[in-house]
Formats: sequence, structure tokens, C-alpha cells
Amino acid sequence: MSKNPSNAPFSRRSVLKYMASAAAACPTCMSVASALASGKTEAGHGAAKAAKSGGHDPAHWTYGGDTGPQHWGDLNAGNKVCSLGFQQSPVDLRQAIPASPGQISVDYKPTTLRVVNNGHTIQCNTDPGSTMMLDGDKFRLLQFHFHHPSEHAMDGRRFDMEAHFVHINDAGMLAVLGVFIEPGGENNVLAPVWQHMPPSAGPEKKVSSVKIDPVKLLPVDRNYFRYLGSLTTPPCSEKVIWSVFSQPVQASSAQVGQFAGLFDMNARPLQGLHRRLLLKSG
Repeated sequence: MSKNPSNAPFSRRSVLKYMASAAAACPTCMSVASALASGKTEAGHGAAKAAKSGGHDPAHWTYGGDTGPQHWGDLNAGNKVCSLGFQQSPVDLRQAIPASPGQISVDYKPTTLRVVNNGHTIQCNTDPGSTMMLDGDKFRLLQFHFHHPSEHAMDGRRFDMEAHFVHINDAGMLAVLGVFIEPGGENNVLAPVWQHMPPSAGPEKKVSSVKIDPVKLLPVDRNYFRYLGSLTTPPCSEKVIWSVFSQPVQASSAQVGQFAGLFDMNARPLQGLHRRLLLKSG
């Protein structure tokens, strides 16, 4: 990891300069992003195919055995970066550099519940109109989904779950907000999702009578970690802008257990940070 000799927070300008240079030209992730924007693929982060295929890739991958994470790079030529990349996600969020990378401003709208079990997670596709401003650039919210346990760790600790909010901008860049979930009180926003989530892989289930507000799944404290990473599932495309909130939200133990009953393990092992900058706001 790069060091900050002065031990002073990086300025917003220097952070943006770093992010812009590091995110230059990534044909693989741009092709994934273009497919997302055109609706050719539905899962986005995770790169699962459209719901019509039940969420399973031609080169089927899993979280264990011969098709597990250690073999993803060998399952398909397009997955090579899973094994060879140096900007892979998730990572352990530790020893971050104090920085001022700019505020994250979300403008999420209530959305009709459109939930799909794609065989790898439970995903909620969102209606058009929800956006996020990130360093002055507008990103559109595509979907959010869940992992058990959390994919990222914070100082070596993995939480019970993690939610990922997947966005894309007009240039095709992907940005993901990560939210840790820990046991506590019942989460009223998750309740209708859990009530209607399909028990097995299949097409999207639209529940027109139910609206959910994604912003209520975000923590009150918006301090976050920032780094450049990748999709956490095949094809593991790099140059994804990750912002992971340090404050977790809560869900009841029963809610965590209900999700775990469908996906007892859908988290990729931690990846090396290598020489990347890991920044922390606040």
C-alpha cells in the first residue's frame, strides 16, 4: 500500500487525480458496463447473465469445490483476471489513509419490489431514477444484492452480511456502495424483500403492490473506505470504484438466518491490496 509521508489527509484534488489515472482504459470492465447499460446482463456486479437464463453463466461458477473461487480464472477465458489481477475485491479494510475524497450524495427513490434469485444471491433490481453523486459525477443505481458473510472485512472482522448497491455512469464506469449488516433489531426495509425472495433460481419476481426505499438500507453515518477494486464474482473485472461504509446497519438474527438458509456461503475470500491506496473519509 502506498504511504503518505506527511501523515496528512490527502486533498480531494489529489484523490480525484489518483482515481482518474488508475481508472483509465479497462476494456474488460467497460464491456461489462456497456452490457449493463444496454440491459444485456442483469446482475451487473457479479456479472450473472439475464434472468431468462436463471442467473447461471455458461461457465458455471460457485463458491466451493471445483468451480469455487480458486478455480474461477480457469472456468472461462474471460475470467482470467480473477486469478491474475492485482486490483481484486474484496479486501480487508485496515490501515487506511485519512483522506478527503469528497462526499457521497445519494438520491434514491422508492422502487417497486423486483426481486430475483440468480443462483448466487438475492438481488433487487431498481426502477429508473435513483442516482448517486460521487466526486461530482452522477451514477445511476441499477440494483442491490446481498452476501453472507460479508465480503469485505474491517480490521480483520467479517460481518454477518454485506449489501452491495451497484451503479453505473454515462461513461460506463461502475461504482459500488458496500454496507455491512450486523445482528440487531429487525430491518423493516428487508422484511418485504425476505418475504418475497424466491427460494430457488429463476426469473425476476415483480411485486407491484410493494415499494421499498433503498436509502433506508444505508447507515446514518456516511464515513467510508474508498479504493479501486473489481467485481467480486466472475468475470472479476477491475477498475470498480468501491466505497464501503464503516458503520453497519442492523438486521435481526432471524433475518440473517433466513438468508443463510438460501445462501450459507456466498462471499469471495479476501484479496491482497497490493500497492493500491486505501483511503478513509472523516
